[in-house]
Amino acid sequence: MSPAQNRTLRILVAKPGLDGHDRGAKIVARALRDAGFEVIYTGLHQTPEMIAAAAVQEDVDGVGLSIMSGAHLTLFPAVMDALKERGATDVKVFGGGIIPQDDIPELKRHGIAEVFLPGTTTQAIVDWIRANVQPRAAAA
Repeated sequence: MSPAQNRTLRILVAKPGLDGHDRGAKIVARALRDAGFEVIYTGLHQTPEMIAAAAVQEDVDGVGLSIMSGAHLTLFPAVMDALKERGATDVKVFGGGIIPQDDIPELKRHGIAEVFLPGTTTQAIVDWIRANVQPRAAAA
C-alpha cells in the first residue's frame, strides 16, 4: 500500500455562488468529519476559482459542492473548469442540494461524479465517498 493510500481522505465542502443557505453543507461537513475524513469547509459565497484554488492549496482528494440557488448548471461546470485549469483533474467532485433530477445527466457530462438530492442520508454520502474517492498521488 502506498503512503497516499494510507492517509486520511481530505474533502473540501464548498458553497459556490450567492447561495446563502449553508445548513446542509455544515451538516454534511460534520458528518464527514465524524466519519473520519479530514474536512475543509470554505464558507459561503465562494467563486468557482476560489473553490478550485482552495482544493489545490489544501491538496484535497474530493470536493463536495452544495447549492440551493438553482445555479448548479452554471457553477458546477465552472468549478470543474477551474480545477482543470489548475491541473487538478484527479480531484473527485460531487454535489448536492436542490437539483432537479433532469439536470443530473448534464452535470455528470461535465464531470460531476455524483449528485445527492434532498433526503439523501449523510451515511449514504459517507459510503459513496469511501467507495469512490481515492487518495490522490502525492505532488512531485
